[in-house]
This record gives sequence, structure tokens and C-alpha cells, in this order.
Amino acid sequence: MAEVSKNSVTQATITEDEEGQRLDNFLLKICKGVPKSHVYSIVRSGQVRVNSKRAAVSYRLQLGDTLRIPPIRIAQREEDVVAGAEIKVELPILHEDDALLVIDKPSGIAVHGGSGVSFGVIEALRRQRPQARFLELAHRLDRETSGILLIGKKRSALVALHDMFREGGIGGSGRGADKRYLVLVKGRWMDLLRNVKLPLFKYLLDSGERRVRVSEEGKASHTVFRLLGRWENFSLLEAELKTGRTHQIRVHLAHLGFPIAGDEKYGDFALNKGLARDGLKRMFLHAWKMRFPHPINSDALSFEAPVPGTLQRFLQQISAKEKQDYGEKI
Repeated sequence: MAEVSKNSVTQATITEDEEGQRLDNFLLKICKGVPKSHVYSIVRSGQVRVNSKRAAVSYRLQLGDTLRIPPIRIAQREEDVVAGAEIKVELPILHEDDALLVIDKPSGIAVHGGSGVSFGVIEALRRQRPQARFLELAHRLDRETSGILLIGKKRSALVALHDMFREGGIGGSGRGADKRYLVLVKGRWMDLLRNVKLPLFKYLLDSGERRVRVSEEGKASHTVFRLLGRWENFSLLEAELKTGRTHQIRVHLAHLGFPIAGDEKYGDFALNKGLARDGLKRMFLHAWKMRFPHPINSDALSFEAPVPGTLQRFLQQISAKEKQDYGEKI
């Protein structure tokens, strides 16, 4: 991938790793730290040329295209991040081959930089693997969520993974991903199996922060919940995603009156303060298991991310308290 110069014109030739990307997305990727408005401005003003011609920001790059990119001063922020100790975060690898990387993301780390977060998993991986020609997120996990995260190491693999996760894509032919999450909620959940189909609508707060609510204006969303364990004040569930909407599990559960323990956006804030004092200082949502076909050869893959020690200890703690206060229950 090309490196943009701040002093002279940059010439770049599109390889198979960049083929198919929108021009704006390609430029934003190689111009980290540059405001989006400036990137769009240099394209629309004709300062960026594709094959010596003007091009729209939505142009899809083709193999062999040549790009002329004017001098751009890259913000120092990226270099500051490189020097930071946080970029050395340990990312447990569950699987790796030529096309795919599967990691067990820790809670508290964003998958990518932005929105006030200076770095994320993908930036850390690129810095740790400077020889890698291509590393891109195949999907997202919330910053507070731990567990299985897929990274494409080839564009062909990334496209196949995106198709797999996209509703109506490979999943429509029965070859989609089977994603299961482990979640602890407030309250006594009674159904052994429950299908929740509630449309979800994304909106912004006045502060610009993203939020989601159940609304008929929203997109169709489907989560399957299975009861794994139940205590006097909490229930442990498995959540299976049938669609992949933003904050889907969190909003479905909060709407039903079963907020996730430790959820700072949609949860019970008074409860969360007490949980923090008791040792649970994160959201109890973990991307636990995933099954899907390999994006290149279609071999069946299956992974499980161990339950983090913090979550295991909290479950043991509420189980011990339950036995002391109420005796054995479910």
C-alpha cells in the first residue's frame, strides 16, 4: 500500500489487495490522521487523479489503476500512537492461515481507532506485522465486548467474509456464520429458548454519540436466546445472532427488561456501580463461539474463545452467594 508524502506528489498503482475498494475509502486508509473533509476536497477539486483523469469519490479501483495523490501533511497522531506502550497489547491468536486471522479480543480495546480512541486492534496488528501487505477487519465487536474477531489477510478472503456476514449473502444459502455470545443479564429469565425479532433504529445523541433503540423505523433484527443458568438476581444466556445489527444483543435485552450486567450504554446504571464494587468492572458480553466456512476453500471452521477470568470469577461469586443466601436454585 502506498505511503503518502507530505512534500511531493505520490504515485500509486493499484494491486489485487486494493482492487474493488472505493477511492475515498482507499485514500482515508492511507491518509490516517487527515480529516475526511480534506480527503473529499482534494478528490472533488481534481487534485487526485486516476489514470490521469478526475474520478468520483465512489469510483471502484481497478487492478493496475495509477493514482496521483498531492502532497498531504499527515497528522502526528499516528506516530504518537506507534510510540505508545498500548500498541503492544497482547492479542491471543486462535487460528491463522494465509487468508485469515482469528483473535480473541480483550475487553476494553476498540477494534479500530476513531471516535476519541487513538488506536485499536487493527492498528496494533498492522504495527506488530509491518511485513503484512493486507490486514482488514471482517466484522466488528463493541469495545467492551471480548471474544472472537476475524481479520482478513487477503482481499478475496475479506470480500467472502463480508458476504458471509451480510444478510442475504452467503448466509442465505446456509453457509453463513453461526455466532454465539455468552451474556449475563439482570433478572430471572424464564424461557429456555426465545426468539426475539425487534427492529432496531440507529440515531445520534446531541453529543454525536451513536445509539440504537427498538423502533418500527428500524431494520429487521433477530436474536435467539437460550438459558444456560439462573440465579435469584441474574441469568446467564447464550445469544445467537441471526442478523448483525449495531448493539443488537444489548438493545434487545434492555428493551425486554433484562439489561446486560455492566452495560454502560443501555444497562442499569445503579446496578453497574454495585457490580464494579463487587469486581465486575466490564460488560458481561463475550463472543464465545463461531462456526463458518473458510472464505477460500470452504472447509468448516469452528472456534471457541475461553471465558475471561474476570467473568468466570464473577459467576463463581454469585453462585457462592446464592448458595449461602438461598440454597441451590435455578
